Amino acid sequence: MSTQSVQKTRKPFAIALLVVIVWFGITGIFGPLFGKLSSVQENNNSSFLPKGAEATKAADVIATFSGKDSFNFPTLILFEGTTTPETFAAINAHMSTVGGLTLDGTASKISDFLAPGQQITVFPSQDGKAILANIPLDGNAISKTLSNDKPVLPEVVATLRADIKPVAEANGLTHYVTGPGGLLGDLFSAFGTLDSSLLLTTLGVVAIILILVYRSPILWIIPLLSSLFALSTAGGIVYLLAKKNIIDVDGQSQGILSVLVIGAATDYALLLIARYREELHLHENRFDAMKSAYKGVWEPILASGSTVAISLLILLFSQLTNTAGLGPIGAIGIVCSMITILTLLPALLLIFGRWIFWPRRPLFDGDDHVMSGPWSKLANGIGRNPRKAWVVTGSVLLLLAFASTTLKADGIGTVDTFTGNPESVVGQKLLVTHFPGGEGDPTQIVVAVDKIDAVTAAVKSAPGVTEILPLVDPMTKVLKAVNNKAILNLTLDKAPDSVEAGNDIPKIRELAHAADPSSLVGGTSAVYFDVRTANNQDNKTIIPIILLVITIILGLLLRSILSAIVLLGTVLLSYFATLGVCALVFNHIFGFAGGDNSFPLFAFIFLVALGIDYNIFLMTRVREESGKIGTRAGIIKGVTVTGAVITSAGVVLAATFAVLGLLPLVPLAELGFAVAFGVLLDTIIVRSILVPALVHEIGPKIWWPSKLQREDIKS
Repeated sequence: MSTQSVQKTRKPFAIALLVVIVWFGITGIFGPLFGKLSSVQENNNSSFLPKGAEATKAADVIATFSGKDSFNFPTLILFEGTTTPETFAAINAHMSTVGGLTLDGTASKISDFLAPGQQITVFPSQDGKAILANIPLDGNAISKTLSNDKPVLPEVVATLRADIKPVAEANGLTHYVTGPGGLLGDLFSAFGTLDSSLLLTTLGVVAIILILVYRSPILWIIPLLSSLFALSTAGGIVYLLAKKNIIDVDGQSQGILSVLVIGAATDYALLLIARYREELHLHENRFDAMKSAYKGVWEPILASGSTVAISLLILLFSQLTNTAGLGPIGAIGIVCSMITILTLLPALLLIFGRWIFWPRRPLFDGDDHVMSGPWSKLANGIGRNPRKAWVVTGSVLLLLAFASTTLKADGIGTVDTFTGNPESVVGQKLLVTHFPGGEGDPTQIVVAVDKIDAVTAAVKSAPGVTEILPLVDPMTKVLKAVNNKAILNLTLDKAPDSVEAGNDIPKIRELAHAADPSSLVGGTSAVYFDVRTANNQDNKTIIPIILLVITIILGLLLRSILSAIVLLGTVLLSYFATLGVCALVFNHIFGFAGGDNSFPLFAFIFLVALGIDYNIFLMTRVREESGKIGTRAGIIKGVTVTGAVITSAGVVLAATFAVLGLLPLVPLAELGFAVAFGVLLDTIIVRSILVPALVHEIGPKIWWPSKLQREDIKS
């Protein structure tokens, strides 16, 4: 290498080295904070309700009855077996002591987390085959963390299970910690794996795919390391924002953040590395090659990431704070992914040089090696008969889309949220065989004191109501009233968190409001009903806004209205086809009870916003080539040169989201399957066949109204 060449490379090499050093500094700051992210999770369903929801208003008033900002969150313990007065006395005596139990590794006691003014109660079933203990926890206190940074509720549940085992066995009874506290405790425990096993599994899957893609024992480390830097930075930023109560984080959003950042960052890395390898064949100096590659990929990466980030930010319009919280969390992850791949990755590649590609080290030989192989054959095959290609693929997608009408996504109860059968689920199922489903967790109606009799008479005939009792002071047994308001406790015959119990709430509210217009219906069943109502409203308002934003971004990127409409149409078709497949798989193969009604929105966000990425990667290259060789030749070359890298990117993203299926939670398993299948459908069918066929059929007019539509002679 000449002295001039050395001088030419010295400055960019120093800049690359400085970029890497800066990134190590950034990760050194944010990495440790990312490790604490699970400590700021909030998984309490009621805390995510919009302020205007009736259940929220009711909870605010109910909290005044304890004199503190708290609400009753019952944890139920079911003892099943033949009961006698002696066994009941033994269980009752033991339950009076559980408040003094110390949580492992801390000085905190269970009594520290009991709802103010509430007592532990024990009562037998009418059939004489079960005993139920109700431990009324403070709903706000249990959402905090202990001195050892562990969440309160799972530790309370674990302590109770360990404590009651000996007394249950001594009395010949089986025991189950269940109810809202037990179910949510098991849910917390499932989310607890998100920051460890889920991340490690995701990284392992991506590493294997990258090794297979690059067939190099070294190169795969660079993009994976870059994605880890992006994740640690994003996680640290999210932690700081959550710590200051600027955004809300729950277990679901933390899990999605991990797979989203790893998947997106790796996708962008694949695109950059593929173009860099291509340019290394055309430039002797690797810095010149990177400059040329960067020029070709920065715009599609920026447009792709911006599309996803803006789509996620639109979730801020959600009525639910956990859904709204996912918006900035995901957007932060995507922005960190873009910045990392556009800065750190090029710097690392330049520092290590060509040898990092070993054993397939690209030579300066002018070999346009990507223009041959299976992708070239596919592209040319589509070019010979584009109409047949888009008619066949479009028809298949339409057929699958019709099946989406059978998708069950009207909500599921907590019992059906688990893919397995943890103790709380088993206990909840057994509970309804001995007690009314809502025993221990009543629906609560806030009424004016002088309207108690009228409201009681009105709602006693409401569907599902088995018992109505006014709230009394546990010590004096006198009606408890605050600000001339009282509380009626309604026991329903269904599990309080079930869809069926939620369906009874509108009629209960109608009757209660007729008797007392100022009444408010709250409690677990009302909370779940209001959450589902808010989700349905979000689906109707947020999805159209996202469609409009994506259309605008595509139009600006491709300088074409027609191409934006065509691309969006193909991705929408792919989305509904994916929902159709999900309906068939969830209903007939996995046997899920149903899906959360937020599923269509989340599936839309990730399938449409991420699915459009692959069309952006393809069509920006096609536009570049169309200016040189014409649209129809450009689409053939575009598919040929981007086929392998876009397919690899799709496989990586599909694999990362598929990892969500390893968690024992139906909503995440469903989302993981939907995104994984949908992304593969986009990369293998839509981007590889449908879009190229449509572009070839339409020809230069695809670029309308830009000047590029007038290059007919080249086509």
